[in-house]
Amino acid sequence: MKRLLTAAALSAALVVAAGSPAYAATTLTSGHVDVLDVDYTAPGTLTLNVGDQTGGTLMERDPADVVFQVPAAAKITVPAGTAWSFLGTTGGTAWVLPQGNTSGLLWPGWNTADIPSGVFQANSVTFRLNSFTGPGHVSVYTVASGTPTRLFDSSDGLPDTRAVAYHAHTHANWAFTKAGTYTVNYEVTGKLLATGATVTTGTRAFTFTVLP
Repeated sequence: MKRLLTAAALSAALVVAAGSPAYAATTLTSGHVDVLDVDYTAPGTLTLNVGDQTGGTLMERDPADVVFQVPAAAKITVPAGTAWSFLGTTGGTAWVLPQGNTSGLLWPGWNTADIPSGVFQANSVTFRLNSFTGPGHVSVYTVASGTPTRLFDSSDGLPDTRAVAYHAHTHANWAFTKAGTYTVNYEVTGKLLATGATVTTGTRAFTFTVLP
């Protein structure tokens, strides 16, 4: 009888599992979000998550649980000039989540505000765009006085690295050259001031869906 009851219980569990809905990631569509939210916990743990404030309250999310949506409203016309060629040909189309807060679009940035002073050498960590997959290219850049400065850009090869100071909160333009799904793989590392040891978040994958 015990064997029969165990088999019945197992059968019921399989039925429940088979009838369960497929896992669905959280799709972020507009508002403030720190795509790269870096935290440090003593004695040497560095983490990389998503700082989601699109709902008004900060929620830390696993990048594996998030899809960043880039809608048709993010389309821009590629400006003239060689400085802009990383976005494609002049007059062509690129999709850009802007460095300024814009209604209906995500306002993406990064955050090292939870890294205290005196933990890492030079009081900074290194952001590294290791690789990506997608139908076009991806770039992260800022604009000042009409001139773009590329921070990370797949069009001229990867990896790209950049030192980021502790306690920083920065917004930039996140651009894509074609519609489709992109997986962008970032890693953050730092050298501990006390020991010289390098700690890493490991490579984390961030998914962007660019709508035509």
